[in-house]
Amino acid sequence: MATIKGTYKGNLRNEMTHVQSGATILTDAPTDNHGKGEAFSPTDLACGALAACMMTIMGISAQGHKFDIEGTTYEVTKTMNADPRRIGQIDIVFNFPEKEYTEKQKALLWAAAESCPVGRSLHPDVIVNITMNFQG
Repeated sequence: MATIKGTYKGNLRNEMTHVQSGATILTDAPTDNHGKGEAFSPTDLACGALAACMMTIMGISAQGHKFDIEGTTYEVTKTMNADPRRIGQIDIVFNFPEKEYTEKQKALLWAAAESCPVGRSLHPDVIVNITMNFQG
């Protein structure tokens, strides 16, 4: 069974539906590649998927080790390469809430982020820079 079903809506826009949940998302071509930039571009989704995957795996690790990272925020910056056109660099900054994290917990979070399946699926030429800011 398919995981995602999609329809090309014209004007460089796609609508995708997650089959299991029924959730939908639109994509649009970015303004620097003939689009209107009115929705996530496919490469935006790839970068966002990396950050969300890392955050999910860190959440699983934190739950398993009985500590809380709820409220963590993140920012993703995508840099495109021109020739060939592809994602060249992804910078992700994680900002953890004001809590006292032990060195062991911080190490667990780093290991979790680095084990993300999306990250492991990226081409090795894509540069990924991760910053983790602990406020406590």
